[in-house]
Amino acid sequence: METCSEDDLTQAQNELYGWIKDYMKNFQHSPSIRQMMQAMGLKSPAPIQSRLKHLQEKGYISWQEGKARTMQIVDEIIEGVPIMGSVAAGGLIETYSDVQDNLDISDVLKKKNVFALTVNGDSMIDAYIADGDMVLMEPIKDSYSLRNGTIVSAMVPGLGTTLKYFVKRGGKIFLEAANPEYEPIELNLDEVVFQGKLLAVWRKV
Repeated sequence: METCSEDDLTQAQNELYGWIKDYMKNFQHSPSIRQMMQAMGLKSPAPIQSRLKHLQEKGYISWQEGKARTMQIVDEIIEGVPIMGSVAAGGLIETYSDVQDNLDISDVLKKKNVFALTVNGDSMIDAYIADGDMVLMEPIKDSYSLRNGTIVSAMVPGLGTTLKYFVKRGGKIFLEAANPEYEPIELNLDEVVFQGKLLAVWRKV
């Protein structure tokens, strides 16, 4: 990502920009207009709003006027999705734990906490998910809300992680492949952790 030089800022803009960076580093969220007014010794919000608009126009911040806590420092925005490892489209493989890289799809997807996995195997081939594809996954907050037929990344503790269709039937969970060569994996609900549901498939051709 290209970064901006602070030489093109006025003294007032640079002072506010530096204060915002320090504040967000310390508190992990953006300050309010009132807090910025107090820090800059101002009694009116107008000068702060003007400086923020100039900082945005010059590419230093991303900010939605009128919406609280929407400010971001542009050179600190990660334009990508963390690639967390591989997922089996076959049997089960060792689960992922560390970020390996970033898959840059910032202009395509804006959902929070999305992660990517590399597919290993052909068990989802009839769902047009092939070996070597990247799957973009949205974290699952409530496994009880999952609908039958949702493609999920599921971890079986002690065994590994797999990409399959979610099917709940007769009080049991079935992880079903999109390939007749693979048998369904039958589990109790407490035997599986659902980590993400499929958002998109990313394939380099």
